[in-house]
Amino acid sequence: MTTFVDRVVLHMQAGDGGHGCVSIHREKFKPFGGPDGGNGGHGGSVSLVVDAQVTTLLDFHFRPHLKAENGKGGAGSNRDGANGRDLVIKVPNGTVVQSLDGEVLADLVGVGTTFEAARGGRGGRGNASLANARRKAPGFAELGEPGDKLDVVLELKSVADVGLVGFPSAGKSSLISVISAAKPKIADYPFTTLVPNLGVVRVDNHTFTVADVPGLIPGAATGKGLGLEFLRHVERCAVLVHVVDTATLEPGRDPLADIDAIESELSQYGGLADRPRLVALNKVDVPDGKDLADIVRPDLEARGFRVFDVSTATREGLRELTYAMAELVEEGRRAAPPAEPTRIVIRPKAVDDAGFTIEAEADGSYTVRGSRPERWVKQTNFDNDEAVGYLADRLARLGVEEKLAKAGAQAGDLVRIGEREFDWQPTLYAGADFVPGNRGTDVRLEEKSNRPSASDRLAARKARRVRPEDEIEAAPATVEPDDD
Repeated sequence: MTTFVDRVVLHMQAGDGGHGCVSIHREKFKPFGGPDGGNGGHGGSVSLVVDAQVTTLLDFHFRPHLKAENGKGGAGSNRDGANGRDLVIKVPNGTVVQSLDGEVLADLVGVGTTFEAARGGRGGRGNASLANARRKAPGFAELGEPGDKLDVVLELKSVADVGLVGFPSAGKSSLISVISAAKPKIADYPFTTLVPNLGVVRVDNHTFTVADVPGLIPGAATGKGLGLEFLRHVERCAVLVHVVDTATLEPGRDPLADIDAIESELSQYGGLADRPRLVALNKVDVPDGKDLADIVRPDLEARGFRVFDVSTATREGLRELTYAMAELVEEGRRAAPPAEPTRIVIRPKAVDDAGFTIEAEADGSYTVRGSRPERWVKQTNFDNDEAVGYLADRLARLGVEEKLAKAGAQAGDLVRIGEREFDWQPTLYAGADFVPGNRGTDVRLEEKSNRPSASDRLAARKARRVRPEDEIEAAPATVEPDDD
């Protein structure tokens, strides 16, 4: 027997970007041919797409962890790494994507609707792409950016035009089985139907879908019975049909009390007051049921309901009921606003938007927030001094150094960017006059040594060779001999 699942928690992880490559072209008679390290490939993304062939979230109940493919690393000879394949997940129509705290991220309605839940990481650039006029042969490459990690809740809300509501064993499953091709389980005990059933009904030139919503009893909106699990399936219904059992033998049950109880639950759930209602008095083929239907019909019509006497056993009244359903569905479709094509919204960046913000923390540290600075930090290899110096230059050009100074940061203060922490050194950036040294090193990051440099020693030797002016004045004058 197929299991129906309409709520799951998914753990998604997009693919990581591949690392860039550090390589120098070498061949015979050409030992140093310049950098030729290729770029890393982008990681695959995780996307959700509505598929008409998928009707349940059962597959994700057993396989909740989903991961896209990582990008491949770059290689020498300017060979770029392959991009990771995207992971496309097929979901049923009407799936709602929510965060763990209940925020709605996407409402997937309509076959082909796609939502990119987790974006793959960018591939790192190789040293061939990082070369410029000043840094002709970089000794570093960018690391691949990690892919997004996201935990989401998928909830399935059936997309049906008509929703059948009523007490257990009122005949909802029998009704949907005779007006459509759906074949739900039917038995003579309560809560026979444990999952929503969908059926397609055709009336002349009209086609609409009908959903049987199980488990509605007093207290369903607060979690009693099965109602809280399946009330969500009536949210998208344009028409609600009360299916009432007129032949029930349970004490305290009558059509008016049943409708009042169901209406109370729908009111507590909320958002359904504007839906048109129909009432189907079922089981009128039973003599007592027919008599009770004749008694309660005037009261129901006085409340504004359109009432139909039906029997799923003899199919009495089903034609009139289905025509009334089709009429209300068509009215709802005509009243609905026309579907508009997806609009591409372009939001230009403000002129004074630097792309990052700086927050002063209570402990005296500073936090830099922004997509670019955080991505640059993720792609930096901190075991390579040249890569760290390159990061410092990029942050300085972006204006991070200047804003930190304006925010009151002092040399040695703790600065956080993403998951990294730094001791701020405001004089690190050397500007356009900086000339890189050996590959993989940066003289600005080297610790100062007590040993004098070669230039200092040379200046000292020259200073020692120069005689002081007082010694020159005290020296005896040299008398040249006379030729005579």
